[in-house]
Amino acid sequence: MPFFETTDGLRLYFTDTGEGPPLLCLAGLTRDSRDFRYFAPHAAQYRMITLDARGRGQSDQDPDYMNYNVLRETQDVLELLDHLELPQVAILGTSRGGLVAMMLAAMAKDRLSAVILNDVGPEIPPGGIARIMEHVGRRPAAKTWDQAAETLEASMAPAFKDVPASRWREEVETFYDQTPDGLSLRYDPRLRDSLLAQAKAGPPPDLWPLFLALDGLPCGVIRGANSDILSAETYVEMQRRLTALQAVEVANRGHVPFLDEPEALALTQSVLDQIE
Repeated sequence: MPFFETTDGLRLYFTDTGEGPPLLCLAGLTRDSRDFRYFAPHAAQYRMITLDARGRGQSDQDPDYMNYNVLRETQDVLELLDHLELPQVAILGTSRGGLVAMMLAAMAKDRLSAVILNDVGPEIPPGGIARIMEHVGRRPAAKTWDQAAETLEASMAPAFKDVPASRWREEVETFYDQTPDGLSLRYDPRLRDSLLAQAKAGPPPDLWPLFLALDGLPCGVIRGANSDILSAETYVEMQRRLTALQAVEVANRGHVPFLDEPEALALTQSVLDQIE
């Protein structure tokens, strides 16, 4: 299995497949490389790279949970690029992965060839944060994949009206382990402690400067039309402030689109086609 070691001694898991322009896919807060399994069949023309962020998936958990932050995770990405000897990559960033992409634009823009944000922007509504905090770091009450799939489908159906039950079943099988004691998380539950500590430390920083650092890069944003993480107002304001930003809304999707929707694929292709 491909791993690399960070400068602070953690082994992080990554995948590296295919040939073509390098595209690094960064997953959401509690997710990992498998978040892009629906997109992967459509990415044959790219060198597709994924990363399990520290504490997620097959990567090492950090003994200091405060290192679960966007700045440290951005440094991890730069160290992965150095490990792979890649001077530049395009990034497809879902949720937390999109925040890392914006931080990279502010810190090391020369390492980026393009950025696509999947259902995330520089402002996150309190309601969306509250929903995430209801479950992050907590094992589900459901004891089996079947029970969890039913619960997940019921909770997500209002925002994802046309998604079959089989996909929700696949989601829970991918991101939970089924054990005799119930379902276990495939990430470090202390991620919750990090988020709570960061919230206690003060109001969140202004992320608009990070977003505006994308100026001059081929860039795009995908929004689930029913998203509670990327609001319609922020989505419009992003386009107003960065006029070159390509943007698309995906109907019948909340947070987050799966990235195999025709609208999402078309925008991704359009942005990546701009790479010189």
